[in-house]
Amino acid sequence: MAVFTPHRLSILAAGLAWLLAPHAVAQTPAPEAPPAAPSPTPGGVAVKATPEGISVSSADKAFLLKLRGYIQMDGRFFESKADRPGSTTLLIRRARPLLEGTLFNLFDFRLLADFAANAPLLWDAYLEYRPSKAVRVRVGKFRPPVGLERNQSGINTLFVERALPTDLVPNRDVGVMVHGDLYDGTLSYALGAFNGTADGASADTNLDDSFDLAARLFAHPFRATKLKQLSGLGLGIAASRGQQFGSASTTGEAPLRTMGQQTFFIFRTGTGAGETVIAHGEHVRLSPQGYLYLGPVGAMAEYVSSTQEVNLGARHARLRFESWQASASYVLFGGKASYDGVKPTDPLGAEAGGWGAVELGARYASLHVDPDAFPIYADPTRSARNARGWGAVANWYLNSNVRVATSFDHTSFDGGAVDGDRIPEDVVMSRFQVSW
Repeated sequence: MAVFTPHRLSILAAGLAWLLAPHAVAQTPAPEAPPAAPSPTPGGVAVKATPEGISVSSADKAFLLKLRGYIQMDGRFFESKADRPGSTTLLIRRARPLLEGTLFNLFDFRLLADFAANAPLLWDAYLEYRPSKAVRVRVGKFRPPVGLERNQSGINTLFVERALPTDLVPNRDVGVMVHGDLYDGTLSYALGAFNGTADGASADTNLDDSFDLAARLFAHPFRATKLKQLSGLGLGIAASRGQQFGSASTTGEAPLRTMGQQTFFIFRTGTGAGETVIAHGEHVRLSPQGYLYLGPVGAMAEYVSSTQEVNLGARHARLRFESWQASASYVLFGGKASYDGVKPTDPLGAEAGGWGAVELGARYASLHVDPDAFPIYADPTRSARNARGWGAVANWYLNSNVRVATSFDHTSFDGGAVDGDRIPEDVVMSRFQVSW
């Protein structure tokens, strides 16, 4: 364990001053090159600028500060024949600066904000104590260990937007979690207690004085064997359980959205007493999940079941929602498929003048609403009973920092309109992404 000394404090202070000091001369971006060795400053601070961001560290790496982030600029183009077409628009989907670091070579911290329009400001804010790889304790706001695609970084997802199962898992929550890796990374585990939040939603406070427990086991069965070609196989199961109680102003329920981010299911709401559906009782989620990455080939699949007790006035029901998705991808050239995203081996902008990496992908997803939700708890003329969607995507990773993506998603519905089925939704989405 590193010893805290005034000298190390001066090292960090000098590093922060270097980062925050204005530079009078504009810098012209240089071609991407292999990371250079840290440059020591007179105060003993090692400063490094790489494609992964800017870092400042003490000589012994016991203290580290990283400045990172990403920006996603999207275009959404909807087919106008749909019943309720989304707005064809250009938007800043995410604009997230990220500050993370290490203290005493024992504590890690992360602070992630978002300055995109209509987005919550604070996404991640946690401190993690890591005495070993096998045991780490995280406290703060972060992703609960439930959804497979939800726990994948937004800069590394195969498609522009996540699939339907993400509607049924928590997004961010405040809690405490113990997690770690065992047997040389063959098995990972996570167990945490959280405030509890509606499906697909984030929470900053506990509104009902109860907590959710969430857990996940995930195995890479061939990681420590001689079958290295199967080391990219991962299989797991996740679950959460808790009590949630809503009110007319904070229902504890969230709408379900298509891949184009358009609402296709919402519970009944009203102005009078007993006219709004609220969460009232046990909430249980279960999610078997897995992926396989083998050279240029990638595949992911997950299933999510979310069972929630609800009230509407004096009426009470236990409703079960189910969703699943399967996706596949192939890197045509320039890299390998990975859960953590494609890293181009021949990046554009490097001295060799490569073309980066190109990836193609496809997926199918489905979400089923409990039939008992209709017509008491949801209006069948406004909310669909089922949603099914398929899509295709092309990704061009110019280098490890810049990605251009274009996807097409088609979603069909059962119900959701006055005269029967809601007209299918077709949307083309594009994304220009820069990360560092």
